[in-house]
Amino acid sequence: MTVYGYARVRTSQDLEAQIQALKDAGATEIRHEKVTGTSTKDRTEFKRLLNELKAGDTLVVTKLDRFARSAEDAITIIKALVKRDVRVHILNMGVADNTPMGRF
Repeated sequence: MTVYGYARVRTSQDLEAQIQALKDAGATEIRHEKVTGTSTKDRTEFKRLLNELKAGDTLVVTKLDRFARSAEDAITIIKALVKRDVRVHILNMGVADNTPMGRF
């Protein structure tokens, strides 16, 4: 059971604040990328991480917009991860997991 962190910024921004917040939240494996695109297809490291996550793992992100490009995108990704028994911890929102409160 690994705690993964994912940080993403535009190419002109700095990743350090996000990386530190992920470390402070307990992430031991941190993936990051600087991307100018607006869709998940442009985020190769994110796609690689989604494929690597397994049951019992936790994915930590600082904010929802670092993780998904729209509310619909977020719901789709979170549902797929929770179905695989992967916890999703969005630092400014809370934890989504396969518990009644997490599904809420």
